[in-house]
Amino acid sequence: MLKTKDIWELHSKDIKYFILSKVKNETVANDLLQDTFIKVHTKLETLKDINKLKSWLFTIARYTVYDYFKAHKIVDDKLDGIDPIADNERVSHDEKDCLHGIIKSLPKKYRDPLFLSDIKGIKQAEVAKQLELELPTAKSRIQRARKLIAQGYIDCCDFKINDDGYLVGEIKPKEECKICN
Repeated sequence: MLKTKDIWELHSKDIKYFILSKVKNETVANDLLQDTFIKVHTKLETLKDINKLKSWLFTIARYTVYDYFKAHKIVDDKLDGIDPIADNERVSHDEKDCLHGIIKSLPKKYRDPLFLSDIKGIKQAEVAKQLELELPTAKSRIQRARKLIAQGYIDCCDFKINDDGYLVGEIKPKEECKICN
């Protein structure tokens, strides 16, 4: 089974180079690389042919850059050659779409440790070291980020926490979703 961590190790440099070639800003490129790999992580089981992994990754990265340009109203000539082709990612709406929006809306101090730990699969001690945090602080931020994700589903699609402590509910249609719309 292919893991996000393995994909990151194999392809993150190529994807970052592609994104950087479009946005021309290291900080923005790093953020978009994270957004790309959040999408990869949440959509990994939709990849039907492992031989098409690299083109699938670049399609996701292209969408991410395209969405960034659209959100920041960057002029149309910058979008030349980026306009993504239609695929199932834009047609459907599920809990993973909401998850991406929820993670993206997290404050950076929570999003970064969560990304390193849960998406890249780095041990929390290494996350603390990379982010120059004390280990208890890193652990606390990761736990807080996970709670904020649960709260995001509650706020976004009116999920509830049941008596057993599990998040339950149904995803609203995209047009009613507070995060994705």
